[in-house]
Amino acid sequence: MTVETDGGDATVATTMTGTDSDVADVADAAGDTEEALIEEGEIAGDYLEQLLDVLDFDGDIDLDVEGDRAVVSIDGGRDLSKLVGRNGEVLDALQELTRLAVQQATGVRSRLMLDVAGWRAGRRSELSALGTAAAQRVLESGAPEPLAPMTPFERKIVHDAVAAVDGVSSESEGVEPNRHVVVVPS
Repeated sequence: MTVETDGGDATVATTMTGTDSDVADVADAAGDTEEALIEEGEIAGDYLEQLLDVLDFDGDIDLDVEGDRAVVSIDGGRDLSKLVGRNGEVLDALQELTRLAVQQATGVRSRLMLDVAGWRAGRRSELSALGTAAAQRVLESGAPEPLAPMTPFERKIVHDAVAAVDGVSSESEGVEPNRHVVVVPS
């Protein structure tokens, strides 16, 4: 059996023989997982709404489920860049605090993703383009290319972009906070 999610909607496709009970169990598990992620998003949204009120910030909170994680976005207010900080440092801290608030409420460690004013989405686009461009340069030159130090979130995006280009691969080297991606010919 395979459980696939697309945009938060779970579908179940059977690829092996099983009883109707087995199929129902997988469908229930997928539904339970999505319900748990929706609950995480709602708890996070409530927490962030209270925080915005305390800080006297305006913003609209949007909740979504993407794959296996809840995604919470704050958009629409002015001065939201203060919640992002330099290079996303404040956003990373705010995301961790929100995850802790969800964990306190549910008893389960959360993997939710927080975005403020589209910063993380924009950063994802930049990093994908950076990874693709570095991969093309390595293809042309044949020489490895180290990139600047990045967070684990950023490195994952670059690794994914490099993996989409035939003839090159990537690896992480170094120790935090100087861990970085190196694009190499394969």
